[in-house]
Formats: sequence, structure tokens, C-alpha cells
Amino acid sequence: MIDQTIEIATPDGHMTTFISHPERGGPFPVIIFYMDAPGIREELRDMARRLATSGYYVVLPNLYYRADVLELGPIPPDENAPQRKRMFELMYSLTIPLVMQDTQVLLDFIATQAAAGKGKIGTVGYCMSGRYALGAASNFPDRVNAAASIYGTHLMTDQPDSPHLTAREAKAEIYVACAEFDHYVPLEIIEPLRAALKADGVVAEVELYPGAHHGFAFPKRPVYDRDAAERHWERLLALYGRRLKS
Repeated sequence: MIDQTIEIATPDGHMTTFISHPERGGPFPVIIFYMDAPGIREELRDMARRLATSGYYVVLPNLYYRADVLELGPIPPDENAPQRKRMFELMYSLTIPLVMQDTQVLLDFIATQAAAGKGKIGTVGYCMSGRYALGAASNFPDRVNAAASIYGTHLMTDQPDSPHLTAREAKAEIYVACAEFDHYVPLEIIEPLRAALKADGVVAEVELYPGAHHGFAFPKRPVYDRDAAERHWERLLALYGRRLKS
């Protein structure tokens, strides 16, 4: 495997980006991995590497680069902890248009890389970035052919760029994983989300993970659920295999 961390110039600064892909056999289909609210850390790099070992060119950008922040470090559970307040400040500084601007920069960069395939790409986002993974599918419909949101937040809002509305513009197959116990994504939005996507003719699956909690896929979290995490890996790899390798 080849891992590298590079600085990609954007209109707003330099976006530190982790890239992982196999050493031989390229070029490889590209997956953009959007980070969750706690930001870049070795846990996410390891998850990117796991995707890459299945034959993908995985790009993990630092979305907090505008604030000159890379790694936040451990986030205490106390809601009043300064580190947690800072995390939420950074999270709410992002918008779908800003992240789509960054995504365009990533697509331009990918086009210059010999190891990166030039065909359809996939996206995945966890927690705050589920909306960005789906947003990329609707903003770049001719490039993104597989998009996954894993316990993604703000998928149904009253804004015109809400993912449940803009998904109709996507050509991608969409997968949405929801935890049974998730105060950020309550159970009562799951069926309306499923119905909205179906009504708009979106090729999508919205799957509930019984017994799982928000954050279940992260090995370092107390709520890590091995069975649910492995199921989400199986779903992701099947999705990308269908849409990016066939």
C-alpha cells in the first residue's frame, strides 16, 4: 500500500489530504472519504486504508483547513468541555457549498494522478459529512456513481440544498445507514427520508441498524459495535463494487 499526506491548494488556503491506494494494479476507482466532526485522526486514516486495500484510491481531506486546524485530539464527553465546543464551532462553519468547492478541487487534483482512475467515483461521509457525500452525488452527477451516508446528520432540513431534495439530481446509487439509537438522527426521520427518496425516483437504500448507536463504525468509540461496523463495510464494498468496478 502507498500512503501519503499532501497539501492541495484551494481558493481559501491549503487542504491537508491523506491518500491511500494499492501499490500495484492501478489506476484505481476513486473514493472521497469525508471526515466526521472530530476531524482527521489515525482512526479515520485506518478506515481509509481499509477501503484502499480493496482496490480503491481513497482521498481523505481535512475540511477544517480554513480554520488552520488539522487534528483536534480527544474530545471529552462533557458537553461544556472547551474541546467539544470548539468541535461544534468548526462543524457549523462548514456548508454544503463550501465542501462542494473543496470537492471540485479534489476532482481537479485526482485528474492529474496516474494511480487514480478517471471514471466514476464514490463518496462516503460519517456523521456531519453524510450530507456532503450525498451532496457530491447531486452536485457532480456525471462523476459520482455511488454515495454513502453513515449515520449522517441533517439529511432532511428546510433548506433548498437539503440532501433529501437535491438527491433527485443524482445519478448515483445511494446508501444511507441509520443507527437505532441516535439523538442526532432520530428514528422518526427515517421513514420520511426513505419515502422522499423513493418518490423522487432515487436509487437508494435507507437501512436501520437495530441496537446500534450513533458512531457505531468507529473502532475507538465506546459505542463501537463490531457486528454493525462489519455490516457497514460489507454494504460499502458491495456498493462500490457494483457501481465503480463493473
